[in-house]
Amino acid sequence: MRDQLNEIRESAKLAIEGATSLEELKEIQVQYLGKKGKLTQVLRGMGKLSAEERPVIGQLANVIRDELGEVFENSSKALATKAMEQKLLKENIDVTLPGRQMNLGSIHPVTLVEKRIKEIFTQMGYTVEEGPEVENDYYNFERLNLPKNHPAREMQDTFYISEDIVLRTHTSPVQARVMDELAPHLPVKIIAPGRVFRRDDDATHSPMFHQVEGLIVDENITFADLRGTLLEFVKQMFGEDSSIRLRPSYFPFTEPSAEVDVSCIFCDGKGCRLCKQTGWIEILGSGMVHPRVLEMAGYDSEKVTGFAFGMGIDRIAMLKYGIDDMRLLFENDIRFLKQF
Repeated sequence: MRDQLNEIRESAKLAIEGATSLEELKEIQVQYLGKKGKLTQVLRGMGKLSAEERPVIGQLANVIRDELGEVFENSSKALATKAMEQKLLKENIDVTLPGRQMNLGSIHPVTLVEKRIKEIFTQMGYTVEEGPEVENDYYNFERLNLPKNHPAREMQDTFYISEDIVLRTHTSPVQARVMDELAPHLPVKIIAPGRVFRRDDDATHSPMFHQVEGLIVDENITFADLRGTLLEFVKQMFGEDSSIRLRPSYFPFTEPSAEVDVSCIFCDGKGCRLCKQTGWIEILGSGMVHPRVLEMAGYDSEKVTGFAFGMGIDRIAMLKYGIDDMRLLFENDIRFLKQF
């Protein structure tokens, strides 16, 4: 058996030296060291040996297995290197050429506008707050003066997870949560950006879009403060020559309420197709916080007032960059996005 083992060692080495590819080397390895290989077959006959011969033959077999394993590994590395060299020669690669430049992405226009909105309002002393996108009906509607079966709920038809859990229709629930946390302390001065959801889908509406809510609650807050804040925002966002117009409107959680228009940035207020010849474009809704909303949060509406506003970040981006179809913002078309 000793002679058989030595013969296997020598024949395996010769076979390895003659291998010309990794595939051939793998077959030789299986032939000699595999479960049904020559070395394994010899070792199965050790039961016929005497008790004195078994440890000697066993030790020799282990030495041969380790020796062949090392030879296989060295040969494998050599063949792999040779294969790579042949591949490089065949492909005729010039390693002195500069590498391929990676295409860098750009910041999405909605993200750019959201970042700018945050900058403008944090400079005015507002803090940025966030809340859950899957919201309780209580915070999304009831705490904003929209009790169950209120007809104004149809203005914000949403997606229901259950009877009491919805995908939020605006970031306004954040104002209720923040007031719950801070009341009765003053002031409350926040903006709340984030994704919201409504059952809309056309050129100017999406079932998912981005909104930012603004809220300030303190003593002696007036409608003039609201107008001055929004005018400053518009000037910083669209330019110093921009102006705003407030029109009476209705929102359940503000009283009085107003829609806010900005002077058309495409025609400087002279009238064009985009502003329907009016010189104005609607950008957001606003108003003084409804006394009932303040009271539900624990504030005394006789001593405390506040204002709130909400705007679609996507709509601001469309106006700022002259985009005429909101769906372009979510189609991930690189030809569109690389413009920004």
